[in-house]
Amino acid sequence: MKKNLIKKVIPMILAAGMMFSAAGCGKEEEAVQEAVKETAEAVQEEASEDVTEQKPVILAVSFGTSYNDSRELTIGAVEKALQDANPDYEVRRAFTSQIIIDKLKDRDNIEIDNVTEAMDRLVADGVKDVIIQPTHVMNGFEYDDIVAEVNKYSDKFDTLNFSDTLLASDSDYDALVKVLADETASYNEEGTAIVFMGHGTEHEANATYAKLQEKITEAGYDNIFIGTVEAEPDLEDVIGMAKEYGAKKVVLMPLMIVAGDHANNDMAGDDDDSWKSQFEAEGFEVECVLKGLGQYEGVQQMIVGHCADAIAK
Repeated sequence: MKKNLIKKVIPMILAAGMMFSAAGCGKEEEAVQEAVKETAEAVQEEASEDVTEQKPVILAVSFGTSYNDSRELTIGAVEKALQDANPDYEVRRAFTSQIIIDKLKDRDNIEIDNVTEAMDRLVADGVKDVIIQPTHVMNGFEYDDIVAEVNKYSDKFDTLNFSDTLLASDSDYDALVKVLADETASYNEEGTAIVFMGHGTEHEANATYAKLQEKITEAGYDNIFIGTVEAEPDLEDVIGMAKEYGAKKVVLMPLMIVAGDHANNDMAGDDDDSWKSQFEAEGFEVECVLKGLGQYEGVQQMIVGHCADAIAK
């Protein structure tokens, strides 16, 4: 029972006791008993109002983006899908990029927790059951850092479960291939290559991109290609794929949860070294679609499914 409630209860009980002593017996005693009963009911009612049960929490952990519109269309949409699917949980947000967190604070006065801050807040709020839901595409360096940081808090909760990244199993690849095919159906015409730009990493998880390309080809989509900004396959590789296919037009799309800096500048920018400019220099007609994976309902539901699996553990 909280201190402020105790302070209110003690005078009420003392008053009831004094009334009981003064009354003696008979009708006066009955009146005192009724007063005590009312006092007890009032205490019980106030106690129920004073104590709020803390919901379990789904902590949605994203890399983040400083592009406000894209953030809410992608990360925000994923979080909303998680909340809609899990009304008994509270969905909270954390970013892994401190650079983005600091930029949003300085530029827009928007405060977003990093993983450590979010975990400390969960502990301080008395949360007992937590699901860590990454929105990352693969289990790369960012995911490794999340796991290492969160595991420091393993003894602070009754349950602490990790959910999968977007691509964690063979069935995830199959599901994403279908989502990408559905989302690009309107561009899928003779002579058009659809090129997705992933981030790329030196982590062994970079093999994810080659595996996704293999799954796409196996599914019969011979004009959808995967490249990366910072690893392999690179821009030169995907230009070669588009040429080999015989494309006249290229549609460029980000293979990232958000359409942020990489999508707007490295992919669709006007600088000579952007993917758009490089494809144009090779004679292709180019169309850029600035739509992050987080906007795709199919991707949102994949993440919701992963979260359901984590809750069921």
